[in-house]
Amino acid sequence: MIKFAFVGTGSRGTFAYLKPICNEYSDCAKICGVYDIDRKRAEAAVEMTGKDIPIYDDFDEMLKDIKPDAVIVTSIDCTHDEYIVRALDFGCDVISEKPLTTTPEKFMRIYNAEKRNGKKVTTTFNCRYMNHFERIKELLMSGVLGDICSVHYEWLLDRDHGASYFRRWHRERKNSGSLLIHKSTHHFDLLNWFLDDEPEIVNAFGTRRVYGDASRKKNERCFGCPAKDTCEYYYDITANESDKKLYFDCEDSKGYIRDKCVFSEEIDIEDTVSVSIKYKKGTVVSYSLTAHSPYEGAKIVFNGTKARAEFKMLHGGGMYGGSVANELEIFYPSGEVQKITIPKKDGSHGGSDSKMLNDIIRGVEYDPLGQAADTRAGGMSAGIGMAANISMKEGRSVKISEIIDI
Repeated sequence: MIKFAFVGTGSRGTFAYLKPICNEYSDCAKICGVYDIDRKRAEAAVEMTGKDIPIYDDFDEMLKDIKPDAVIVTSIDCTHDEYIVRALDFGCDVISEKPLTTTPEKFMRIYNAEKRNGKKVTTTFNCRYMNHFERIKELLMSGVLGDICSVHYEWLLDRDHGASYFRRWHRERKNSGSLLIHKSTHHFDLLNWFLDDEPEIVNAFGTRRVYGDASRKKNERCFGCPAKDTCEYYYDITANESDKKLYFDCEDSKGYIRDKCVFSEEIDIEDTVSVSIKYKKGTVVSYSLTAHSPYEGAKIVFNGTKARAEFKMLHGGGMYGGSVANELEIFYPSGEVQKITIPKKDGSHGGSDSKMLNDIIRGVEYDPLGQAADTRAGGMSAGIGMAANISMKEGRSVKISEIIDI
């Protein structure tokens, strides 16, 4: 029986980790304590599990009291390093929600703590477990494309999903490191995993053209806004039962507002970015993220020495939980075109959350695709975003070795 301590009871932590572990893995795992800076939210989250779990007001006290085998960290991004390092120093393994952390300094703290304690940090990259990305990984491992010369990678967030980041804590760089770290860490990890390589040099450009226009602001938040009937970004935080319980009903505790106006002046992250990456083995990548697209999805092209592969994953507006089209085509110099249909999977994030959690909790003896992600994987993924942030700020190319020394 694995004893877990749990940190961070937002929606992701509660529904992707806390509830499933309590209800689906009771034969081999137990959450023995929960901590959140907002005790009221922690109480609401624990109530949702239907279990009697002790709630703590102090993280270190929780560790001393329950002496867990591992700590699950799903707090806001900029705080990950604090809990990870303290857990490692206490002698615990750590499971951290992505991104592993937000700055080079924080990453090195985690890396050095793991090294000196001999414990393990797992970074949770659920995209590695999505069936369409598993199929792409298998294709690349087969060698049918030959050596990969270049990758063109476009990720699109629609005006439901994309706007959500500009309402919440993610909208401030000090909290999330920007979407290049919080969101793109998924995409950069996929690149590193697909190519079985590590990034070497990054150059980036970014802008904010849709969100953060203070002249359009009508209210501090969506709730009670006089423009709710005409604003395309209006979000009713009371309409979703879990959001209401975890956030709206807890506002009197710590004052966190989850439905702030997307045109607020405090927004300081980009909504449109373009990144160029050179990998150590020679592959060059062009990547773009748009957080205000009419539809959701991804388009990824691999140009190999033997063939070209094009992948397209598209969702309708507001359908980012499940794909309506997963298409993979392989183009050969002979003129032959191979079309592969990748079926949609049910469940959270296309079923990947449950697959990933099962591997983390129950363990795997055989990992042919290399889906388990460690500290280095977390650092190399977030490191691209960190380097991109520096590149945009200083107007230059940035070597990963400048910021991550491992």
